Amino acid sequence: MTLPPPVDLGAPLPPPTPSSEMLARLATRRSAPAQALTTPGPDATQITDILTLAARSPDHGKLFPWRFVVLGPVSRAEIAEQLGAMAVDKGLPPKARAVLAKLTGAPITVLVISTAAPASKPVWEQELSAGAVCMNLEHAASAFGFASSWITDWYSYDPDAVALFGVREGEKVAGFIHLGTAAEPLLERDRPNVATLTTTLP
Repeated sequence: MTLPPPVDLGAPLPPPTPSSEMLARLATRRSAPAQALTTPGPDATQITDILTLAARSPDHGKLFPWRFVVLGPVSRAEIAEQLGAMAVDKGLPPKARAVLAKLTGAPITVLVISTAAPASKPVWEQELSAGAVCMNLEHAASAFGFASSWITDWYSYDPDAVALFGVREGEKVAGFIHLGTAAEPLLERDRPNVATLTTTLP
């Protein structure tokens, strides 16, 4: 399966049309446990297509306030080893080392980095755009037949840890999106009662 050819800049886009298949996907969307993701994962061409779709996210001001780092098993294993040593040096509890299994298990991981900076648009809106990219990335992976897990852990917020992933000063981790095939069926979980969270004004 490949993406349709790109539309010329300034050309009209097709209008939205009803899609039962898309509704079914959205109605059954479920994150997979990162440790339960196994091969196969997306190949290099599929990753490029997934990121291309993820980048079609709302972006107030065309600032593109995010970037991607694609992490394969070798780079993640090396970083996880350094993070394990870092956790010991920092005196973190054993759980800090245990959660590193989530980082190394999936076939491939995409790190989405928020690059929001003071500009003509509020930083908060730029950070929301990075979150939208994470969600679109998961939807795009699903369209290619892969399961995903969007997580952060202690190493997403520790300045020394994020430096190992190439996160620069002023940037933030929006999420690690782990991609692969679910090793077992995903089970439905509790969902919110939308009526209790909704206010309708005339």
